[in-house]
Amino acid sequence: SLVTFRPPPNTAQLTIETVPPLAAEGSDVLLLAHNVTENLLGYAWYTGERVENSQLIALYRIATNTLYPNGTLLIQHITQKDTGSYTLLITRDDLQTERQTGHLHVHPVLPTPVITSNNSSPWEHEDTVVLTCGPETQNTSYMWWINSQSLPNSTRLELSEDKRTLTVFSVTRNDTGPYVCEARNPVSVRRSDPFTLKVLYPVARPSLQASSTTVTEHEGPVVLTCLTDETGVSIRWFFKGQSLLLTRGMTLSLDNSTLTIDPVSRKDAGNYQCEVSNRANSRKSDPHRLSVTWDLPHPGTASVALVGQAVLSRSLVSH
Repeated sequence: SLVTFRPPPNTAQLTIETVPPLAAEGSDVLLLAHNVTENLLGYAWYTGERVENSQLIALYRIATNTLYPNGTLLIQHITQKDTGSYTLLITRDDLQTERQTGHLHVHPVLPTPVITSNNSSPWEHEDTVVLTCGPETQNTSYMWWINSQSLPNSTRLELSEDKRTLTVFSVTRNDTGPYVCEARNPVSVRRSDPFTLKVLYPVARPSLQASSTTVTEHEGPVVLTCLTDETGVSIRWFFKGQSLLLTRGMTLSLDNSTLTIDPVSRKDAGNYQCEVSNRANSRKSDPHRLSVTWDLPHPGTASVALVGQAVLSRSLVSH
């Protein structure tokens, strides 16, 4: 920010004021001179705190009328290189001089911060994760949110002294986030996109539940359900130890947790298993055996058919 020099009470001392008072990089700034003497011969602006020709910025003479007569200096499209001191030298018509110095600090307009992690796949209860809000800029304060809430009091959460780094000790699946960091300086405020932490953890073994263990061929339905308490997992099915290929009469639910067979064929008899998996590992259920029964042809029917075939054959021979 600009240090403004103001006169003591009841005096007309020369002062310098900036407009706007907080200078953002890329904007225009006015250095306003207050209490400028009326019998003005001219004035000059210098960079720094010393009046030297090599530091001259602008020179104004009343006779030539080449600059603002009120002592104002306009700096357009300021950059951080414009940070520094500026000195105004006023020359009265009696050749007496008066000068005053102000100090200008230009603040950068902050970019949108980005959260980075030192571990993209931490294991639950094992790894410590360090989240960093970047890029680092001077004179910037940082804040953090988890699940749109401010950071809770926890011995597993630790902020660095400048609050740019958040450490999560012994992560759990409840620490996934999302995380948001905010960067703030006197002229701008920026928030990062949400960052979700992907915590790896071993999945528990699922169980398989069946509506029936024995069924007659061409009947049904038989419903097999994969039971698991895990969330965010994928489910696969296996038949006789091989990845299940859906055949006619088999359908899966949208989340793959339920397999329905209707009607049942004798080819569907065998061991079924379901498998749940996440990014870390997978577990299969114990095998569940489905038995399929079917009716055999009646023996008398086969004998009659054979006898009839024999009689027909002898008749053809005799003719």
